[in-house]
Amino acid sequence: MKSNIEMAFLYLDNRDSKVSEKGVDWHLDHMFKVIIGISRVLKESNPQEYKRNINFSRAFVFTRNKIPRGKGKSPKSVLPPENIHPNDIKDQYEKAWKCWQETKTLPAKCNFIHPVFGQLNLRQARKFIKMHTQHHLDIINEIIVSST
Repeated sequence: MKSNIEMAFLYLDNRDSKVSEKGVDWHLDHMFKVIIGISRVLKESNPQEYKRNINFSRAFVFTRNKIPRGKGKSPKSVLPPENIHPNDIKDQYEKAWKCWQETKTLPAKCNFIHPVFGQLNLRQARKFIKMHTQHHLDIINEIIVSST
């Protein structure tokens, strides 16, 4: 996954409106904001507040291990700015990678509340981050293939 992300940096300006309204730069920026944001919430969470819960949307998506396209709406906190600077994306990548590595040492009951999937423990949150990242890498790959 890391090599796919790094390869995408070569195509930051690529766009294809048939694949996505947004370009490669937007998808990368958004991916990194999500990784950084969820990692921060996990780190700051109180493991004692975690309560196991059943969520059918989560069960469906997590079982398929794939986020369906066009179904989600991102919170403003993880939306890229109007003008995305390549250096900002690269800085976020470094930070996102560091945050991802740090989640490996957090307590199992650290938690994050997702607007659709509900409260996720550390394992579930890490799985969501992987699925979300792959979801955007798939879109990025389609943009690159169709625009080159």
